[in-house]
Amino acid sequence: MGLRDDFPFFKHHPDLAYFDNAATTLKPQPVIDAVTDYYERLSSNIHRGDYETSRETEMKYDATRDKIAKFIGTEAKNIVFTSGASESLNLVAHGYGRHFLKKDDVVLLSAAEHASNTLPWFNLVEELGIKVEFIPLDATGHITMEALKESLHEHVKLVSLAHISNILAYVNDIQEMAKLVHANDALFCVDGAQAIGHIPVNVVESDVDFYAFSAHKMLGPSGVGVLFAKEEILEMMKPLNTGGGNNVRYNACGSVTLKKAPAKFESGTPNIEGVIGFGAAIDYLNDYGMENIHTYLQPLHKRAVEGLMAMSHVTVYNPEADNAIIAFSVEGIFAQDVAAYLDRHNIAVRSGEHCAKMLNGVLHAEKSVRLSLYIYNTMEEVEHFLNVMSDISLEKTIDLYI
Repeated sequence: MGLRDDFPFFKHHPDLAYFDNAATTLKPQPVIDAVTDYYERLSSNIHRGDYETSRETEMKYDATRDKIAKFIGTEAKNIVFTSGASESLNLVAHGYGRHFLKKDDVVLLSAAEHASNTLPWFNLVEELGIKVEFIPLDATGHITMEALKESLHEHVKLVSLAHISNILAYVNDIQEMAKLVHANDALFCVDGAQAIGHIPVNVVESDVDFYAFSAHKMLGPSGVGVLFAKEEILEMMKPLNTGGGNNVRYNACGSVTLKKAPAKFESGTPNIEGVIGFGAAIDYLNDYGMENIHTYLQPLHKRAVEGLMAMSHVTVYNPEADNAIIAFSVEGIFAQDVAAYLDRHNIAVRSGEHCAKMLNGVLHAEKSVRLSLYIYNTMEEVEHFLNVMSDISLEKTIDLYI
């Protein structure tokens, strides 16, 4: 079994091909152990205790911030803990955008963006009167540099794009994009949720202004994520929440002095166990080697794409994808029924719109099935999937409900 032995999930589901990794990844034993150790042995708050278990808890918590900073090539002072990429992107929109954008300023997105990188900006359209515009996608769903350049103009103040699309799985060249955006005197925000667990990321070399991601997409616990932002921007931004731990002082007159970033964004008791588990996930990925992930997944991805493309009843929407995500449909069968049929054969995939509802026009499909691979998937699982897909029919999916 090798690496799969590290994932207790497979002890409970030894025959399941888990192909829903773009939604969430499985957790290796060291991550589970780190969370359990906190609950069983420490179970103390941070920044508030003058006793041993509190000090050790705080040390582990702060160590994770350091690990994450190193993982993406920055400093700990630029790392804000959040509940996940969705909150991180909301923090950009409402902690920065609400206070520094004004009526008729433009935020530039694409139709391929996740709802979490779209709806927060729509909120500001209603609240502030800003405008949201969309970079045209080419026929395959790519954002070309030419399209980005042509979409930039004097009213664009912020561009927010995914590093890797959660459906089409193309890798955007964020370093080159940042150059174009900054030449237009705008800020560049990157949704890194699908990239962070798959490719090396260096936010300083890329020169992005914001980078958002979640732990659970990279073997870590749910309910914890990160917003990276440049130091000078963090100092400008306002927190979404205020309370214990994020202030230096306040008085009865309503005068409040906030701490410096990142503390000013982290009021209240945080997800301590999640952060500590996140640290263990970073350790695991560092030991595995980020550069090895694509190398391992490439032949699995290639075989799955080629196998599906050879089936006349299957349409693959992203055959040239850079990352190990495949969006497809089966002629005459609803996406949810395809997923249910695969589930009957111990294959877990995702079906629907995948929180990117505006992409339907590009795909020319109302909904799709999404298969996404990670480091514990095997070629045997891919072959099993292809065998099942070769035999699927409308009649067999109808039989699921009879």
